[in-house]
Amino acid sequence: MIIKLGGGLALFLFGMNLLSSSLEKLSTGRIEKILEKLTGNIFKSILFGALVTGVIQSSAATTVIVVGLVNARILKFRSAIGLIMGANIGTTVTGQILRLNGIVATSNSIVALLTPAVIAPLFAIIGIIMFMALKKDKLKNLGSAFVGIGILFTGMLSMEGAVSPLSNYPEFVNLFSTFSNPILGVLIGAFVTAIIQSSSASVGILQAISSTGAITYSSAIPIIIGQNIGTCVTPIMSSINANKNAKRIALVHLYFNIIGCIVFLVGIYAIQHFVGFAFWNLPIDMGGIANFHTLFNIVVTVLFIPFTSLLEKLAFATIKDDKHALPASELDVLDERLIAVPALAAEQINKIAVKMGEYAKANYIDAKSLLYKFDDKIVNKIKENENIVDTMDDVLNNYIIKLKDNYLNDAEIKSISSIIHLSSEFERISDHCTNLLEAAEKLHQNNLSFSDSTMQDFSFMLDAVEEICSMSVSAFINNDPELAKRIEPLEDVIDLLEHKLKSTYVSKLDRNKYSIDCGVIFLELLSDLERISDHCSNIALFVIGKNETSFDLNPHEYINKIHDEQSTKYMEITDMYIEKYMK
Repeated sequence: MIIKLGGGLALFLFGMNLLSSSLEKLSTGRIEKILEKLTGNIFKSILFGALVTGVIQSSAATTVIVVGLVNARILKFRSAIGLIMGANIGTTVTGQILRLNGIVATSNSIVALLTPAVIAPLFAIIGIIMFMALKKDKLKNLGSAFVGIGILFTGMLSMEGAVSPLSNYPEFVNLFSTFSNPILGVLIGAFVTAIIQSSSASVGILQAISSTGAITYSSAIPIIIGQNIGTCVTPIMSSINANKNAKRIALVHLYFNIIGCIVFLVGIYAIQHFVGFAFWNLPIDMGGIANFHTLFNIVVTVLFIPFTSLLEKLAFATIKDDKHALPASELDVLDERLIAVPALAAEQINKIAVKMGEYAKANYIDAKSLLYKFDDKIVNKIKENENIVDTMDDVLNNYIIKLKDNYLNDAEIKSISSIIHLSSEFERISDHCTNLLEAAEKLHQNNLSFSDSTMQDFSFMLDAVEEICSMSVSAFINNDPELAKRIEPLEDVIDLLEHKLKSTYVSKLDRNKYSIDCGVIFLELLSDLERISDHCSNIALFVIGKNETSFDLNPHEYINKIHDEQSTKYMEITDMYIEKYMK
């Protein structure tokens, strides 16, 4: 009996996990994007929280994602409170689905089709066919969800079969009579739920045991209320390494459930004492458990709607702001809790790549200014930004490695792989800007300078590289392929400028007009500037490939193609840049 019960529980929990994870993948980030756009409207937040949890079948998963969104500064604290409250309502959907196990087959063929004995194998068969035969990720995920439903009901049926003989044992029946003590019942419900980290699963287990007829309303009610407290363990554990707001939202979840538990217990036991419920000592069935679970969460949510600001104040009073705390990091958006939702994690990765591009562009503008006028403050700023870019690149790559361990569809894999290459382009641009800084330092420390005529010619190349940097970053941020197509013609002109300046300067060196030291520094500058333009060209190819062909665009093939074709438009843009920078 124990082995059969354990096997049924294993199937039940695995089925629930498979169903939940499959539905998360099926959402492909759409639900999470809606969460990002939530305002401070508490009713809208509650509604979305309930819908999301009803879809992914786990209030703990929703709350962990919300903690991650708050930690990443995507979601406002007040909106997150509404989502937490709504998640408690959404998690009751599972119990309502599982109550189908309470349907008794009759001669009515329609009713017979709704029994778990029919639903379980039917969903499993359909699901496995979809998963094995279909190619599209969405349909495979839907098939996986169907298999999860089949396993879920199979596990439930197995648990029911295992516990049904226990109804004949007085000791078992008497055991549940002790749970009518509200404190003990709440503790048992909280403990079991904390162990399996799912209130939906623990409610399902209680529903299975209710088939024995040993559980009464008086013993089930405290257990169901305690289950809501136990589910708070998962988000609290996930918030340990998060920022203070994320810790606070996990505490709001705990406070909401504990205070709701106390208020509801006081209210229901007061009514029972002074008025009395006719059903109090009657056996509770699956439908009764599902209904009370839903009723409890809806009533508590409605009661707390006017007091959301008090929950917020309580959380802030518990975790106070540190006056000497460090400012929030831009890397907070790479919250590891969001790895469970690859589509949302990919968006966060893109945000860091955008920041890297902005820093690389700023570094070039500052490094360029040093070649006209040396300034120690600007030197320190460039070095600080370079350290930030390097850190971002390291953290981003580590985050992507962890993300790749999760299930990703082909589009997500290609997109994330492209971001890896793109971030490296921005990191290298920033490295070359550091080289420009070092060249400016050499000139300053050795009291060297270029002639006015050389600087006048050189300024054209500096301006051209600034323009190509600005265009490449803007093309990426705005996903603008038309702007990206203007980058390669400018890169060609920068190559011409480099060749022209190099030839002119070398000839002046031959005539001993300039020192060897100055010449070496000048040639190093030209090389770094040309390399920056090459990286900008690679960024442009990323944007073009993303929008026009595929993420597998071969840079060399594309460049050779456009150079061979030399379209009228391409030549017009090239001539425009020649006129602008090669006067």
